[in-house]
Amino acid sequence: MPNIADPILIVLLLTNFFILGTANLRASIRAVALQGILLSILPLQIESQATIRLVLLVLVTMVIKGFLIPMMLLKALRDVHIRHEIEPYLGFVPSLLLCVAGTGLALLFSDHLPLAAADRGSMFVPASLATLLAGFLVLTTRRKAISQVTGYLMLENGIYVFGLLLYQAMVVEVGILLDLLVGIFVMGIVLNHIQREFSSLDTERLSRLREER
Repeated sequence: MPNIADPILIVLLLTNFFILGTANLRASIRAVALQGILLSILPLQIESQATIRLVLLVLVTMVIKGFLIPMMLLKALRDVHIRHEIEPYLGFVPSLLLCVAGTGLALLFSDHLPLAAADRGSMFVPASLATLLAGFLVLTTRRKAISQVTGYLMLENGIYVFGLLLYQAMVVEVGILLDLLVGIFVMGIVLNHIQREFSSLDTERLSRLREER
């Protein structure tokens, strides 16, 4: 199989910028789904032999990251009848500028890490660090709870890429997937209660309610 790890990681970085720069929640979810599909292929680039266990892990990861979780989020989006992220805490342009700066710093920082000779010059470390930063930005600067879930998924993707660099794909992925599934189900319950009680997913309203109390 040809080495397509670096092209996949470059697409990962581009989708980070797209998610931070778009107000369309449906497009953000689909971009995260694309990240999940592409990242699920990476273990095939890490392991020397494509065993049955590895192929099954890739398929399960692709289904969960690329299809199951995005479908759950898109269903939640339809149920609450919202399409766009309105007035984020931090504007789209400043968010993109921070992502550019963070990606540049990740590229510089990765050159100074004591990596194995085979990993020097690869995109694994800068892509993982940049995706962690982008996910943190989405998680902390967006008002809509569904947007914050996409930020959580981006954080998980960054951790996943770094875990692959450590050649611990099997152990890391199983643990992350379990945490991710639990987190998504909990977030689904939270979204349901927020929508039912307040008829909105804008977390700013919850902050105002707390201040009024």
